[in-house]
Amino acid sequence: MDEMVTYENWDDERVAALLGNNHDFLDVLKWAYMEYKEAIVYSCSFGAEGIVLIDLIYKVNKNAKIIFLDTGLHFPETYELIDKVKKRYPTLQITLIKPKVSLEEQTTRFGEELWSHNSNLCCHLRKVVPLKEALQDVTAWISGLRREQSPTRSKTEYINKDEKFHKIKICPLIHWSWEDIMTYIHLNNLPYNPLHDKGYPSIGCFPCTKPVTEDEDTRSGRWAGQSKTECGLHEK
Repeated sequence: MDEMVTYENWDDERVAALLGNNHDFLDVLKWAYMEYKEAIVYSCSFGAEGIVLIDLIYKVNKNAKIIFLDTGLHFPETYELIDKVKKRYPTLQITLIKPKVSLEEQTTRFGEELWSHNSNLCCHLRKVVPLKEALQDVTAWISGLRREQSPTRSKTEYINKDEKFHKIKICPLIHWSWEDIMTYIHLNNLPYNPLHDKGYPSIGCFPCTKPVTEDEDTRSGRWAGQSKTECGLHEK
């Protein structure tokens, strides 16, 4: 039996040959859950990609573990959507992960609205650190990254060596377009965040998320006006 693919034993040639030439998003998910069993978790933002992945994951593993990084700064619509998803997929193990540093403690230590004057530190405290802790006991995690989302994501593969958290990162939707995502949602009558219909293709924390125009990429509304394009979860 082949040894499980881990960060420590990563081999480019072996990984490239794992799924063969004829594979798609569902093949990737099936392989991931067969390979890692209980040692894999889906870190979901509950954006449109997240809703699609939850539905696909449910077809493969109805008891899958899903975590949401609850920064305490999400839109009300996001929390309402999570409640709807929990009711639709009652067997999924959905857990909200909160930072150890409360918003009040953060204000005391770093000043009012840290996100407005040091968004990198805010993301680090409220997203990166909690995810690192949540991934301690797993070998792999699933992400909804798509290549068309931004230049920084354009070379994402199905199976990735995650240098940030020293895990294996599985990205089944890399070839999906925004139109593919929304078409799947509507065809399957899935619940989704109503902010997507108001110009928000990518939804994060409310202080750092703005609507975008049709000629902008789907991530341009995140940290608008800053050079920042990622929260730190998908950077080395």
